[in-house]
Amino acid sequence: MDLAYIVSGLLVGTLVGLTGVGGGSLMTPLLVFLFDFAPKTAIGTDLLFAAITKTGGVLVHHNKHQSVEWKIVGLLALGSLPASLTVVYLLTYVMEKNDGVTQLMTTTLGVTLILTAMSLIFRSVFTRKSHEIALQRKTHHERFGRWQSPLTVLTGIVLGSLVTLTSVGAGALGTVTLLFLYPRLATVRIVGTDLAHAIPLTAVAGLGHMHMGNVDLVLLGSLLVGSLPGIYVGSYFSAKIPEKVLRPMLASLLILIGLKFVL
Repeated sequence: MDLAYIVSGLLVGTLVGLTGVGGGSLMTPLLVFLFDFAPKTAIGTDLLFAAITKTGGVLVHHNKHQSVEWKIVGLLALGSLPASLTVVYLLTYVMEKNDGVTQLMTTTLGVTLILTAMSLIFRSVFTRKSHEIALQRKTHHERFGRWQSPLTVLTGIVLGSLVTLTSVGAGALGTVTLLFLYPRLATVRIVGTDLAHAIPLTAVAGLGHMHMGNVDLVLLGSLLVGSLPGIYVGSYFSAKIPEKVLRPMLASLLILIGLKFVL
């Protein structure tokens, strides 16, 4: 195991614990720019990293808080898992010899990072609006009536495609979308549901990338060794550092990184 990778895992884990932002937004750019990994290797390794690290969070939400809406998880997965498998198939058999694949993944990663940054900036607005709608709608938590389920499946398709191409989006983008679709759900249930959906999605996408040879298992092990204590440390100090300070700083960093990938 490489000490530098362990320290990187510790750093990213701490930031995830502090901010609640998914590791993909931070880990993949770090592996590409600091350690000069190919984007496809960084993305593939980070997907399996996310699947493993998110499992503990879901166990807490399900067993301790009972805060996972499994029906919503099922609807999201109905769209995201087939979308993920489709993207893996296209990358493996249709675009495998295309020189533009790396550029596609890099550009999509940059755009997704910028969208993630925007979701961080406007998350408080969505949260406030959701609470206002929740007060107005006391009978049910579904905002779009009979279109609710199809829109949730469509959200899954978009997330599945983005996550498989970039390893980013299952966290921040998923949370903001659920806040918009299900305004009456408590925040803890939004987070628990998003986490529960992210595990099968990142696992399927990560295994697909492993099949393509895009996963570095030694790197994965080193990152896990550092990140698990890092998440604990970050979570401990998260209450001591104002969110209004952390989120704008992190959003600005993600925008800069995203622009570097796009331009």
